[in-house]
Amino acid sequence: MISIIQRVTHAKVTVNHVDIGIIGEGIMALVAVEKNDTQQQANRLLERILNYRIFADADDKMNLSLRDIHGGLLIVPQFTLAADTQKGNRPSFASAAPPQMGRELFGYFQQLASEVYPGSQFGEFGADMQVSLINNGPVTFTLRC
Repeated sequence: MISIIQRVTHAKVTVNHVDIGIIGEGIMALVAVEKNDTQQQANRLLERILNYRIFADADDKMNLSLRDIHGGLLIVPQFTLAADTQKGNRPSFASAAPPQMGRELFGYFQQLASEVYPGSQFGEFGADMQVSLINNGPVTFTLRC
């Protein structure tokens, strides 16, 4: 699984002009499922997102996690992260999970996040989403599991 995480002061996802996920300070995570991904990788990715130390401590050092600050978590499915962009002028999605597999593993990830980090917000798998955020820093990292 692949995730781009961004430290945000605010983020939201909208589908059909309806805000379906909104957070204040926290992490907005774009998540992609690849062909060979498993529930174990989903478990590991969520733990990394929740515990990755990207928030400032009293000394202004990145030393606090999302759990430490009790921040918001907005998880948005984005299969295009799995694109191979090494050659040519068009991305290849050969490594991306087929839609049904992606939907199932993202659903598992969503359920897990809801259980271990109550208040998590989500985008909608397969929907045309509009995502807006204020990236704080900017601070952005790529996580792979």
